[in-house]
Amino acid sequence: MAAATVLAQPVTKADPRLIIPLDLPTVAEARAMVEALGEAVSFYKVGLELFAGGEGMTLARELKAAGKQVFLDWKLHDIGTTVQRATAVLAGSGCDFLTVHGEPQVMAAAVRGKGASNLKILAVTVLTSLTDADLVETGYHETARALVERRIHQAIASGCDGVIASPHEAELARKLGGKDFLVVTPGVRPDWAAKNDQARAATPADALRSGASHIVCGRPITAANDPQAAARRVAAEMAGV
Repeated sequence: MAAATVLAQPVTKADPRLIIPLDLPTVAEARAMVEALGEAVSFYKVGLELFAGGEGMTLARELKAAGKQVFLDWKLHDIGTTVQRATAVLAGSGCDFLTVHGEPQVMAAAVRGKGASNLKILAVTVLTSLTDADLVETGYHETARALVERRIHQAIASGCDGVIASPHEAELARKLGGKDFLVVTPGVRPDWAAKNDQARAATPADALRSGASHIVCGRPITAANDPQAAARRVAAEMAGV
């Protein structure tokens, strides 16, 4: 009887605006998470942790072969020539998004490196774990919002496809970048989840209403007892926006 009840419930389809970070120690654990999430998720972020383990790109290619979208969150930051060459290599992987730090020389180099490929270059404005006080300690003399605004203008001038910005700056990014500009917001936490280390968080629906084109939602889903159910719950919250 219980099984029949479950089958009768509507199944929320994967929302391509929802990106799940595979911030796990090993590729084996990442593969297990992808399997657990099944068809509830169609877009994954592969970051530095898996890259450092040596098989990050192998996993990225596997995901692409399985019909998923892939976000390489590598936050490239080096001299222009190095960033351009690295981006050119990654552009050949067929992956969808790549992050670089929001400095003019770095952004322009990445745009040159991607060439005519479909890889989208996203500039990291200010990490969502940072507060205004953290920026002062780092040496900046402006608020997080002011720094984000400056870097959005620079990203647009450099030819980037979008930015990474907290949900609280998503409206600003959308206003400055226009309707086709990608605004990817990490630090998304449903009301029923802990904020963890995200200092400037918002709910999935609020982030989308503010102007986000995509949201990154990790631990509320990947640390849940039933990741697939959690992913569908978040997708249901997004469905009305």
